[in-house]
Amino acid sequence: MRNKSRLVEIFEDKKLVKKIKRKLPYLFQIAELEASRAGKIGMEVGSLREKILTALLIYKFGRENVQTEIPITEPEVDVILFGQPISIKSITGSGGVKVVWTVDAQKVHEFLKSYSPKYDILLVQINWGKIGGLFYIPAKVQQKVFHTIGRENYLKLPKAGTNPRGVEISKEALLKILSDKGTKSVKLFWQRAKVEYDPYRRWIDYWREE
Repeated sequence: MRNKSRLVEIFEDKKLVKKIKRKLPYLFQIAELEASRAGKIGMEVGSLREKILTALLIYKFGRENVQTEIPITEPEVDVILFGQPISIKSITGSGGVKVVWTVDAQKVHEFLKSYSPKYDILLVQINWGKIGGLFYIPAKVQQKVFHTIGRENYLKLPKAGTNPRGVEISKEALLKILSDKGTKSVKLFWQRAKVEYDPYRRWIDYWREE
């Protein structure tokens, strides 16, 4: 039998929850600034957000308990916490949660036939100027919704003839998952701070070192 995920401890730690509410929007704002060029946010912002959440896990549980070197053969796994694979996701507003990135129609078809939820998800919903949240979604909650509404309704496929950006969890499925009593959450108000940030500063500092 699978052990209970340690992720739930984040949501039970009142001191840490207060810190997350205060710091996570600020850190994600820094990530956006770092990934921006000429006012547009680049795709690399996703990797920066993932690193911020991975750093939260390391801060809470210790470096020795968070494995970050994940083989490329595990596209859904971002970190391993106490031996358990975790998928880290972030969405903006009511955007879709990607389960696989691919532009190949055949691979999408194969993925649809074989997919079923396997991993716990740590999800951030970014909602600037409004309420969003940090969510722990156990694999068993995903599986329950998957079996209740069926594969075809659980997954949203890219439209034919468009520039597909991958397969997503459908909005219907996501609403059911987030409202399930097994899902844990921290509500966050996404307020932007006044930040003077120079993405080159740390590299300049390295150059200055003897």
